[in-house]
Amino acid sequence: MSSTTLSPSISPRRAYLAGLLLAVIGAIFFSAKAIVAKLMYRYHVDAVMVISLRMMFSLPMFAVLAFWQARNSPPLATRDYAKIVFLGLIGYYLSSFLDFLGLQYISAGLERLILFLTPSFVLLISFTFYKRKVGLIEWGALLVSYLGTALVLQHDINTGGNNVVLGSVLVLGAAISYALYLIFSGELVRRVGAMRLVAYAMCVSSVACIIQFFILRPVSALVQPVQVYQLSLINAVFCTVLPVCLTMVAVSRIGAPSAAQAGLVGPVSTLFLGAMLLDEPITAIQLTGTALVLSGIYLLSRKKT
Repeated sequence: MSSTTLSPSISPRRAYLAGLLLAVIGAIFFSAKAIVAKLMYRYHVDAVMVISLRMMFSLPMFAVLAFWQARNSPPLATRDYAKIVFLGLIGYYLSSFLDFLGLQYISAGLERLILFLTPSFVLLISFTFYKRKVGLIEWGALLVSYLGTALVLQHDINTGGNNVVLGSVLVLGAAISYALYLIFSGELVRRVGAMRLVAYAMCVSSVACIIQFFILRPVSALVQPVQVYQLSLINAVFCTVLPVCLTMVAVSRIGAPSAAQAGLVGPVSTLFLGAMLLDEPITAIQLTGTALVLSGIYLLSRKKT
């Protein structure tokens, strides 16, 4: 008798905590791609090589996922495939390329902070082009987030030189590109499904990255130290495929808003992983800036739509 009365209250709680844990793990793994990229740059490879090897290793896994999704889903219209190709090019190919390019010039912690401004760019784009109403709380959240990023950016400029500005602009472009992906994918994800859309879009992005590599680099450029391939495999499995799948499962269990809030652990984890693995210093200004960005994004995530 007691077991039947307790299980309804315990089971949903455990399911929610399990989903929350998956979202947190996914955010940490996905944020760690900046750390892996920084480690790869020590072997004198560039952004083209980093993203190409990442996608070369990721493509077979996403192809299997896409095939599995296609078998269990109705066929798509031609216009839907065209939209998926476009989204794959701007959301993962362009965004990832600009991100890794910027990481050559800025710290992993600053990169993660800039990328976590993506929700604010979604808001601003919606306000500018779709006439979405923005409340005082949202404007305040934007101001707090940008102030935090400005603090860390100023700190890195003082310690890292003019290239920090170039790297920040490139990562800013990555954040805006991904914000456009989120806006344009809104209608399509409801019709296609989140996991199917991600699998298809990542396949498009992977193919684009591989084509780009063979246009810009000779085949002989693939001869790299074994450590580069080991890091690329880690980047593909643990920082790309695994976090994408974990996040999708988490969204299905606890919903997108809760999964987004759990993702706020990303910039914090990158800051401390950068300190442990890359010897990037952690200063009071960086911690203050991180706290401001997280506060601003948290306010955005709590806003009722």
